[in-house]
Amino acid sequence: MNTRALILLLIQISVSVFGKINQDSIDSNIVIAKVERKIDIATHLVKTSTLITLENKGSSGIRSFLFSLDPSLKDNLSFLSAVTKENKDDKLDVKETNVAGHGDKRFYRITLPTTLDAGKTVTVDVEAVYAHVLKPYPLEITQAKKQLVVLDTNLYFYSPYVTKSQTTVVTTTNSNIESYTKTKPVTQSDNVITYGPFEEKAPFSESQLRVHEENNSPFLTVTSMERVIEVSLWGNIAVEEHIDMKHTGARLKGPFSRFDYQRQQDGYASIKTFKTSLPASARDVYYRDEIGNISTSNMRELDESVDVELRPRFPLFGGWKTRYFLGYNVPSYEYLYYKGDHYALKLRFVDHIYDDMVIDEVQVKIILPEGSKNIELKVPFDVERRGDEIHYTYLDTLGRPVVVLNKHNLVEQHIQDFELHFTFQKHLLLQEPLLVVGVFYFLFLAVIIYVRLDFAITKDEAKESRMRVSSLIDEVQSAHDRRSALYQSYDDAINKFKSSKDVTAFSASRKKIDADYKQLTQQIQNLQTQLKAEGSEAAEKVAQLQRLDTLYKEQIGLAITAAEKLVSGKLNRQQYLDTQAATAAKCDDTYKEMESLRAAL
Repeated sequence: MNTRALILLLIQISVSVFGKINQDSIDSNIVIAKVERKIDIATHLVKTSTLITLENKGSSGIRSFLFSLDPSLKDNLSFLSAVTKENKDDKLDVKETNVAGHGDKRFYRITLPTTLDAGKTVTVDVEAVYAHVLKPYPLEITQAKKQLVVLDTNLYFYSPYVTKSQTTVVTTTNSNIESYTKTKPVTQSDNVITYGPFEEKAPFSESQLRVHEENNSPFLTVTSMERVIEVSLWGNIAVEEHIDMKHTGARLKGPFSRFDYQRQQDGYASIKTFKTSLPASARDVYYRDEIGNISTSNMRELDESVDVELRPRFPLFGGWKTRYFLGYNVPSYEYLYYKGDHYALKLRFVDHIYDDMVIDEVQVKIILPEGSKNIELKVPFDVERRGDEIHYTYLDTLGRPVVVLNKHNLVEQHIQDFELHFTFQKHLLLQEPLLVVGVFYFLFLAVIIYVRLDFAITKDEAKESRMRVSSLIDEVQSAHDRRSALYQSYDDAINKFKSSKDVTAFSASRKKIDADYKQLTQQIQNLQTQLKAEGSEAAEKVAQLQRLDTLYKEQIGLAITAAEKLVSGKLNRQQYLDTQAATAAKCDDTYKEMESLRAAL
């Protein structure tokens, strides 16, 4: 056997032995005297609260016990915590572990605050949150239908120990329960189903618990999220989130009718709006998508937070997706602490995006100042830290270090602070200002030298005239483009007036557009006068462009008059459509002529 093979064999033996040493075993001296289990399915999350009374039947003390996840839920766990009944503020240490002979199960070792002596009992409250457990049934619904979901889980407390007595209470969204498991003893009162007590259940007992209920709560899931935190030692921390969302409830069956949606207020399971909570010091908040700014949001500043009501461009039905960007700034003095050259950033890992949020995957990027070293991370839960990256921005030379963190399956309980420690030499703060000063110094020096040198032999009046004409034509084209954009503004104002019938708002909007239009038209007229003074043939083309614009403006006036008559009832719908078609045809022809003439300038 060669040396390499021997080393590999030793490594395999070490890993095997180490794995066996770290395996837990089930202590038969532990008995669960009583279990009170509560399952809350009132939202799209499944939240469980399990009050466990442990009894030590052995002759020696125990320091920890095993908590096993139900097979129907083990792949959907988002968060797990435990406290004692006597001290709910002090969380117990919870670590995932393995148990010999039970490789198909998922266990957590919960360490007690003190040793549980022989014959004594202790009560521990274990809270867990599971995502994507509730399944829509049926999988597809029409726009006006209500959403029904199914919970399939274990009726009994899934434990590695003998359980003497247990009860299970299921809380649904409302009293509209289609069906539920009738294993006795069972009672139902309004939206609460109570099972048990069940006596003397063996370890890992299983029996189906199925609840089919109406649940129209928002089944909103953040499928992917990128959170970028850029730290500046000049007093600001910029945060931007790129969020992909999906409605993971029952898919929409058939077409979507906005008319029925607004008139009948149906779409019970749809999502119209949601509230995001930002830090109380957040400022310069923006909400946009790939199209541009989304103006349907509202922001309210409270004492402890800044609440932003976000309304997507369209309501979300089952299977529909949306993507948006949310950003803000916070002052660094509230989250960045320092002593000498040592700095510590303490900030939320994620913000509160919406109530009962679920984040399938998040990537947090923390961009530190250029020159930061000795980076150390402290997080309140397990995250995956990938290799640090380098980010370049204005005036950077070596680039800024970026700490990249990844985590899957997050819920509200993960809104906790992380700490990032690093060192930074303060004299490096002068690097960028000195670089700017140097660049401008050499730029001005080059300009001074250049303007003092005259390379021309004679003055070319014709060339200068052509340059002036070219500059004037560019200004005409730019002004015309902005004026052409106002045509669409007129159309938007007319369409909004027809739908809202708000004469005051229409008059105000039209007055603003008219003012802009008049200013641009006068600007083009002045440019035409200057072109004429230069003796350019383009002056006549600009005059023709002005005449065509006048014709287009007349058609807009006819469209406005027709819309006013339609709203006031002086014109029926068919007459309005005929008038609108004729006006639109003339506008299209005139617009094509103007564009052709503009291109010929």
